[in-house]
Amino acid sequence: MIGNKWDIILKQEYNEPYFKDLIEFIKKEYKTKVIYPKQNEVFNAFRYTDFDNVKVVILGQDPYHGPNQAEGLSFSVSNEVLKPPSLKNIFKELESDLKIPFPEHNSLKPWAKQGVLLLNAVLTVEEHKPTSHKDKGWEKFTDNIIREINKRSTPTVFILWGAYARAKKTLITNPKHYIIESAHPSPFSARNGFFGSKPFSKANDFLRKNNIKEIDWRVE
Repeated sequence: MIGNKWDIILKQEYNEPYFKDLIEFIKKEYKTKVIYPKQNEVFNAFRYTDFDNVKVVILGQDPYHGPNQAEGLSFSVSNEVLKPPSLKNIFKELESDLKIPFPEHNSLKPWAKQGVLLLNAVLTVEEHKPTSHKDKGWEKFTDNIIREINKRSTPTVFILWGAYARAKKTLITNPKHYIIESAHPSPFSARNGFFGSKPFSKANDFLRKNNIKEIDWRVE
């Protein structure tokens, strides 16, 4: 389904009854409604960041639900649309934290290619209906993704923004890993602890201390 080591890691998951039911539901949704992201981009997070290459996990809730926004990566949108407010605030914090100029581009594919798994808990959404695919099976699937990464011996950074993501902390039990948590970058909460949290420099400090190549957080 994905085309890299994730298919080996998830082989058993693909055969679970809940996952087969989920895929049938999703196929029907794409045939009868407008669903985001594009069907061939649903698993982009895993295609851009193979299992062995994961250095950082940034967890989102579900895809953007407007036209041409979602591209299968949490918080990322295509370069052809306006920046959503949360992404603007992420870039403001990036600028403050690492003195990286506010990016003109929107897509976070440059991060994904370096080992940042941009994982939404729910991988699809109906147009203009946020959380419309909640509780259909995606959460079970992505929780198991987190569990698989948690099992690894390679030190990994988990960045959890907002209450929804922070609730996943219970899945991260391996002391080798590092959890960075704060308020969500949404305009409703960014000033309650997201701004000034310095997630990007903290992540790189941890990677460097563990002799892992840092992330170049520029978006170009």
